[in-house]
Amino acid sequence: MKSRLVSGAAAPDFTYVGSDGNDQRLSDLRGRKVLLAFFRNAACALCNLRVRQFILRYHRWQQQGLEVLAVFESPDLALSQHVGKQEAPFPVFADPHAEIYDRYGVEVSEDKFQATIEDADTPSYIAEAAAAGFVLQHQEGANMHRVPAEFLIDESGTIQIAHYGRLMTDHLSLEVIDRFARGTENDQL
Repeated sequence: MKSRLVSGAAAPDFTYVGSDGNDQRLSDLRGRKVLLAFFRNAACALCNLRVRQFILRYHRWQQQGLEVLAVFESPDLALSQHVGKQEAPFPVFADPHAEIYDRYGVEVSEDKFQATIEDADTPSYIAEAAAAGFVLQHQEGANMHRVPAEFLIDESGTIQIAHYGRLMTDHLSLEVIDRFARGTENDQL
């Protein structure tokens, strides 16, 4: 696995299957801002809740020039069975061999998984996911110790914010993403 990326680094390019079913590259999005989000697995209730949060903001973000790419360490079949039911208006794609995860230094940590289980706030996240219709369930062969990460990439392909989760429930705040989409990311970051 590659080491963590930092703000100011060039975002490593990769190929993914776009919403239209055709291969695309991250570099094809130059000239637009990108939220690149790495999730655990397609059956993860907390991951599905986060995708739902993105869906609810996506129209506004897209109007502000922000594209969203959601990566799951799951096979295509698991994506269609779980995350695919949400019909996200942005690309949600599989990286079952974690090749893109490795390029971005997205970690696997049994310690962080255990810390998430022990964290006092975790039950409220689980309850919020359940209230939205996402229940905790096991995905066969899933890497339960994958830690989420999110990257805000500017129009030139430079990482402005690299956020590596401290816990499985740790993400960039939606307000930070909103500011980035508006072009006011330097206000109170």
